[in-house]
Amino acid sequence: MELEMMKILVLGADGPIGRRLVKEALYRKCEVTVLMQNPSLLQEEHAALRVREGDLLAPGAIASAAAGCEAILSAFGTEPGEGPLLSEAARLILEGAEAAGVERVIVAGGSGTLLTAPGVRVMDAPDYPEELLPLAQAHADAYEIFAESELEWTYVSPAAWIEPGKRTGNFRVGMSMLVTDDEGHSRISIEDFAAAVIDELDDPNFIRSRFTVAY
Repeated sequence: MELEMMKILVLGADGPIGRRLVKEALYRKCEVTVLMQNPSLLQEEHAALRVREGDLLAPGAIASAAAGCEAILSAFGTEPGEGPLLSEAARLILEGAEAAGVERVIVAGGSGTLLTAPGVRVMDAPDYPEELLPLAQAHADAYEIFAESELEWTYVSPAAWIEPGKRTGNFRVGMSMLVTDDEGHSRISIEDFAAAVIDELDDPNFIRSRFTVAY
C-alpha cells in the first residue's frame, strides 16, 4: 500500500519524538490514529488524524486502537526509575499487533546499546551518566523482546544526542555502530529522526533489524 494511503497507529504521541512522528506521518499523507491517556497534550489537528483516549498499558488497548491499521509506530518512553515499563510496553505492543493483524512494527528506541567499537556499547563508556544506566539497560531489555518477534519489526536508535531542531532530510544511516561526524559528535534533530522513521515505513530496508541515524 502506498504511504499516502497507509493507516498507522502511533504510540507515545504525547512525547517530543511521538509528536514529531505524527506530524511527519500526516505530512506524508498517512492516516494516523494515536492512543493517548491525555489527548490534549497532542496539540495537533488534521482531517487524517484520529485520537483514541486510553492507556497503551491497559489490556487490549493497543489491539483495539490498531484495528484496520497497516503499521504501528511506537515512541513510548519512560522517565528514569520507570524502566521496567519499557519491557511491559514491548510485550503489549507485539501482542496488540498480532491481535489486530498488524505485521509491521517500528520502534523509536534508545541509543545506549549502539556500539562504539566491536563489543563496546555507548552505555559502557566510563563517562556515561550513571543515573541513566538503568534506563539504558531497560531499553536494551525491550530491544531484545522486539528482536525475538516474528513480526516485521524495526528498531530505530537515535544519535547519542537528539534534540528539537530543523528537518533537513540530510543524515547518515548506520546499523549497530554509533554514527559520528568528523569531530566524533553524534547528533540528530528530532525532526530528522522522525523523517528517518517514516522513510523506513515508506521504503523498508531494515525488516527485523535495527538502524540508527545521525549527521
